[in-house]
Amino acid sequence: MVELYRQIQEAVAYLRDRWPNRPRVALILGTGLGGVAEGISVECKVPYKQIPNFPESTVQGHEGNLLFGAVAGCNVVVMQGRLHYYEGYTLQQATLPVRIMRSLGAEFLLVNSAAGGLNPLFRADDVMAVTDHINLMGANPLRGLTDERLGDRFPDMTCPYDPEMIRVAGDVALDLRIALKYGVYAAVAGPSIETRAETRMLRILGADAVGMSTVPEVIVASQVGFRTMVLAAITNVNLPDTMQPVDIEKVIASAQRIQPTLAALMGEIVFRVCRE
Repeated sequence: MVELYRQIQEAVAYLRDRWPNRPRVALILGTGLGGVAEGISVECKVPYKQIPNFPESTVQGHEGNLLFGAVAGCNVVVMQGRLHYYEGYTLQQATLPVRIMRSLGAEFLLVNSAAGGLNPLFRADDVMAVTDHINLMGANPLRGLTDERLGDRFPDMTCPYDPEMIRVAGDVALDLRIALKYGVYAAVAGPSIETRAETRMLRILGADAVGMSTVPEVIVASQVGFRTMVLAAITNVNLPDTMQPVDIEKVIASAQRIQPTLAALMGEIVFRVCRE
């Protein structure tokens, strides 16, 4: 995969010309959550379409900018909107930004994502720290990769979500009096919403939330050596026997309501992990 390695290096060279500092933390902001970036002291904004080899986001609620700056004195690089498999990209294309941000020097990856709740104890507007995942996308971003410069072909996935970062998130939530939830995230290909039977199956499998992203990025993050944490914004809760139609406008509106909570959590988490 010389081509993929070359694409990474070209993008990194372009971005370093525009912001020469080394980020310590990388952030990925999900559907309707781009406003979390308002708490960032932005020093440089680069639209995805200007970055060599960088795919463009085509989804409502994803602004499509790579931001460079600082949070609580810590240098960060931020994806203001992510890329999805259902947009027609391969998973290698959709996860290319993770490789680029790691090659820029970032050590920690904080991801947030809008997700549908499956756990009956959850409520809309909750925030869930992901402790594990189930990949039901039918694909893997590492498929076909043999170039050792991209990382181990068979990365261990027994603990892709950093326990220490999750502990820090729990401490921050207690301090901020936020009722942080914990659970398993199931990733599906999308873009259609799950049926009643699929929702029932996901719950039987042990999933607490479901979404159409996140897991590919986490798999690649494990391969390239990121310490990773995911906070899922629960935009709605659908139980198989009482399911209601899901409206993307309502999902985005719910995600936007959760933004202040996520911004407070993520800002303090960045501050604490950067003190290490």
